[in-house]
Amino acid sequence: MELRPYQKTNLDAIRESFRTGHNAPLFVGPTGYGKTVLFSHIAKSAADRGKRVYILCHRQELIDQIVSALRIVGINPGIVAPDQPETAAIVQVASVWTLVNRLCRYPAPDLLVVDEAHHATAKTTWGKILSYWPNAKRLGVTATPIRLSGEGMREMFDDLILGPTTRELIEGGYLSPVKVYAPSTADTTGVKKRAGDFVISELESALMASTVTGDAITHYQKLAAGKRAVAFCVSVTHARAIADAFNAKGIASESIDGSLDREERSRRIAAFRAGRILVLASCELVSEGFDLPAIEVGISLRPTASEGLWLQQVGRCLRTMADKSSAIILDHAGNTHRHGLPTDDREWSLDGREKKVAKEKVPSARTCKVCFACSPATATACVECNEPFPVKARKLEQRDGTLEEVTQAHRRTRPRNDADTLEGLIQLGRIRGYKNAVGWAHHVYTARQKKKYKETFNAK
Repeated sequence: MELRPYQKTNLDAIRESFRTGHNAPLFVGPTGYGKTVLFSHIAKSAADRGKRVYILCHRQELIDQIVSALRIVGINPGIVAPDQPETAAIVQVASVWTLVNRLCRYPAPDLLVVDEAHHATAKTTWGKILSYWPNAKRLGVTATPIRLSGEGMREMFDDLILGPTTRELIEGGYLSPVKVYAPSTADTTGVKKRAGDFVISELESALMASTVTGDAITHYQKLAAGKRAVAFCVSVTHARAIADAFNAKGIASESIDGSLDREERSRRIAAFRAGRILVLASCELVSEGFDLPAIEVGISLRPTASEGLWLQQVGRCLRTMADKSSAIILDHAGNTHRHGLPTDDREWSLDGREKKVAKEKVPSARTCKVCFACSPATATACVECNEPFPVKARKLEQRDGTLEEVTQAHRRTRPRNDADTLEGLIQLGRIRGYKNAVGWAHHVYTARQKKKYKETFNAK
């Protein structure tokens, strides 16, 4: 399992981060990047030097994928999970739910690798494990370093390393091109929010009573007939209802969720992979870390205020596969307009994001009225059928004011933004009087690092 050129570049960046004194870098790579491959090589290198490595994850399917990747690079790891024998292996793949109850039974690791690291906060199970071994170095990996609350990840990680973007991986042929359609949208009017996201029970009631299911079937038949699709659902009840509705139209479907035992989940996934099942209706199970290139279509039926969850879900469809010319997203949940297209460039920071002040909503994408394809918000015509988007006249507001000549003296009152270190940017922000000089500096520094990486990536 050889590393791709961009993975080698990122591996060097992670090693450099540790060498320069960081103890907990966080690596960000899009869904489908190959993060499991990347940290398997890191674990192999550490184990070869006699270092003890624990890899933390939270689902059985993820354990299986990680163990498989480690064995390919020559490591036979121990597995910390229910019904698995405990071993003294120098590399352990651990379910966080099991390890947290066995902490005293394992020697301290030298390195903790945190898969899906956006879950790691001081108050979670991940945080409890990390705090139990405070002297261990840690490496976090995630596609979405963002939390619904907007809070950052600096409490757990001390350096941000950015991999290529989704758009760059598509252009390089490492991910499938994607077509997004938003033919109809679930009505979330009146659905309350709890902890920042829609209340599941209310979403379930709203969607079960809506006409979206029929639209989803119609547009699947129109735009993706015969292709293997995953429908992202609100609840177990909703997933089973969606599977029943597709079956009633003669489209072989099964639901899949965490309540099924491991053997039954594996059977349904194998049938989907083989094409005996065309639609897999999922409740959360296929949202994170789920590696199944056979997914050709994503049917979004789960409205969410979480940009991270949206990106995790649509990213499941982007892995490449023979005869897969492009991935198709049928967004019936309105998430494209909430969070943008999966190919949009996004700025990530360890410091999180400030909560947005309520204002007139600016669309994150445009939906064609003719073919329902979604285009970037700045597009003047549909990316699929080339239908021009209507142009809305802008209202100009006139205000009284005084024009002043900008002289060189004025320019000197605003220090130049030419600081080339994080510390220099922080000082510059303070000179300018920014309220959050540290946060501004980290944002600018991360953007520059991303631009520098992009130039290096394109050069290769």
